[in-house]
Amino acid sequence: MLKIFYLLRKGLKKSFDNIRNEQLKNNLLQAIPFWIGSVITGFFAVMYAKIFAWGEHLLNFMMNWHAWMIFIIAPIGFVLSWWLVKEFAPNAKGSGIPQVMAAVELANPKEHTKIRSLLSLKIIVFKIISSVVLVIGGGAVGREGPTIQIAGSVFRKVNEYLPHWWPKISKKNMIMTGAAAGLAAAFNTPLGGIVFAVEELSKTHINYFKTALFTAVIIAGLTAQTLAGSYLYLGYPKTNDVSLMVMFPIILVAGTAGILASQLSVLMLKMSDWKKRKLKTDQANVIFLVICALFIASIAYFINREILGSGKEIMERVLFTKDKHEEWYVPILRMLGPALSFTSGGAGGIFAPALTAGASIGSVISGAIHLTPNETNVVILAGMVAFLTGITRAPFTSAIIVLEMTDRHSLIFHLMLAGMVSSIASILVSRHSLYDVIKVNFLTEIRGKE
Repeated sequence: MLKIFYLLRKGLKKSFDNIRNEQLKNNLLQAIPFWIGSVITGFFAVMYAKIFAWGEHLLNFMMNWHAWMIFIIAPIGFVLSWWLVKEFAPNAKGSGIPQVMAAVELANPKEHTKIRSLLSLKIIVFKIISSVVLVIGGGAVGREGPTIQIAGSVFRKVNEYLPHWWPKISKKNMIMTGAAAGLAAAFNTPLGGIVFAVEELSKTHINYFKTALFTAVIIAGLTAQTLAGSYLYLGYPKTNDVSLMVMFPIILVAGTAGILASQLSVLMLKMSDWKKRKLKTDQANVIFLVICALFIASIAYFINREILGSGKEIMERVLFTKDKHEEWYVPILRMLGPALSFTSGGAGGIFAPALTAGASIGSVISGAIHLTPNETNVVILAGMVAFLTGITRAPFTSAIIVLEMTDRHSLIFHLMLAGMVSSIASILVSRHSLYDVIKVNFLTEIRGKE
């Protein structure tokens, strides 16, 4: 096998040496690693989405079969998800976006060797397994953040496997481009991937890697569409015949969602800090996880099953059916579920749960002020943007993602307004985003190991 690989690399070098135009040759050599990474990322994104959806379906199947099963599968899922990460890939825990942000910061000549602890093949395997186990156990987590870390790992490995004669490619650019491609493939939102890389990851000028970024996002998206078909993450909610007066409910929902999202971030950080200080042994962690799992299971069994899973079905129901108005307590459940799941120590993202929490807030407030169905849809979408902004502090990324996943381009100003209002409101609670604080924690931990 190694001999075949060696001969392939040798033949590839000979083929490129036959190209006489040096600029063309260099441009091709610079572009090919991004193309390869994008195709692999698209494949992983689709396969992961299918496995994750299977996990959610299995959870629903068991709940429909015998609802009391949740009291068995929740503790097992939470503990097993945490144990897999702890034993085999500690930096696979949580969302994955802070790990990519930390890797971008470590992509310098002095510290680049530390990146492998954040982005690797082992991370890919255990990120997928741990997050799927957690969602089967009822964890309120998503797959989008993990897909970004998986994509960053793919691009880093592609860069690592380049032969010595290949032109050197910036590790930072590879990781940032991989993250953008991962988001684009996960949500089928190419513009969202590009804006995410610029707004959330890039501290350098976009000109340095704009071509690679654009092509990688396109190729990853096309690969995902080839395998999964052309699709929208949510669909086409009806938003026509809405007056400008809807801006006032949007501002109300965006401000509320921004404050609640920021409060949720603070709560999750405090919970993680408390766990680190108080739960020193594996036994203590297992007891804590079992208590959290049984708490979620009790709510799901006795009150409302909507605390479980990523919550995508909630978004689909309030946007596309006549059942548009959630009970007043659903936003609380949709914040409580991610708070306990995200801090469990297992793998799992918060993108989809954040969108669901925002949708439920928009749904409740729309019902309280008696908006029309189409106005309710607009306010729900604004709530999704606002809550995601409160978590990420990336208003443009949030607006573009929701815009692309629903194909509601006429709402661009409504969604951007929601993002900006949320951004301002969330700062009143905490100056720093959840991802920024977790990124600093990863960097401190990795640098401290020296």
